[in-house]
Amino acid sequence: MLAYIIRRVFQSVIVLLAVGLVAFSMCRFVGDPIENLLGQERTVQDVERLREALGLNDPFAVQYARFLGRAVTGDFGISYRQSRPVSQIIAERAPATLELAFVSGVLALTVGIGLGVFTAIRRDGWAANIIMSVSLIGVSLPTFLIGILLIYLFGVQLRWLPTFGRGDVVDLGWWTTGFLTSSGLKSLILPSITLGLFQMTLIMRLVRSEMLEVLRQDYIRFARARGLSAKSVNFRHALKNTMVPVITVTGLQLGAIIAFAIITETVFQWPGVGLLFINAVQFVDIPVMAAYLMLISVMFVMINLLVDILYVWVDPRLRIDGRHT
Repeated sequence: MLAYIIRRVFQSVIVLLAVGLVAFSMCRFVGDPIENLLGQERTVQDVERLREALGLNDPFAVQYARFLGRAVTGDFGISYRQSRPVSQIIAERAPATLELAFVSGVLALTVGIGLGVFTAIRRDGWAANIIMSVSLIGVSLPTFLIGILLIYLFGVQLRWLPTFGRGDVVDLGWWTTGFLTSSGLKSLILPSITLGLFQMTLIMRLVRSEMLEVLRQDYIRFARARGLSAKSVNFRHALKNTMVPVITVTGLQLGAIIAFAIITETVFQWPGVGLLFINAVQFVDIPVMAAYLMLISVMFVMINLLVDILYVWVDPRLRIDGRHT
């Protein structure tokens, strides 16, 4: 098991280096940050002086090596726009995004797995048919349109929930949270539903299809023939064997919640790292863009590593195969 984890960590490091190279290369083609940093009355001397100060005249390999060396220590440079350390800016914005992703992930997992099991067990019932029909909304409609519809219904027409911002937050020193205030909790409802609806419907449909396949297996018929209760057959035997393929998609979708929170944060003006990245692209703030892409890639790699470890824990056959390799 330890050798397996070490091998996966080594592979993850190679992936991070490749992703960092691609991200850093793409940021160079977004535009020239000098045009946004200096005014219309800039001179050639001003441009050259600033390019030299920012290290933009150095070769690409030197800039990339400098970026990696600083990134290992958590130093992503200075923001061109705000003239502040990028790590400090991201640390201020990260709690908003992580809280939104946490609520959306819990919603997608609990509701998605629960409805998937229910629609598989009661596949011929009217309730299951209604749930499957309604779930098409989450799959077919784009995220930004779902957010706009929720804002119009619950924010404009019914006036039940706030439509933008994070609400009141409590500063804990190292973390700012909206879980401890009424307005903060209300502000989380619409963005979390918008962000987690697609993942929830995808997980629900995957769990349903996989569980229907498992319920047709011979060992499930044998378990029923032995007189085991329906609860034991459905949850102890069928659901556990369903989770192996579900874990892969679920892990990727949880990473996608953080990576693609950009759209939701833009629609609801949520002060997270996604909205920070959008502003960085507009102002060609290369250090912020590179840091964001690197952090997202780190999260995806960590989630994939956890998924691989869960494989071994859920499926004993992988542990047996690992001893023979």
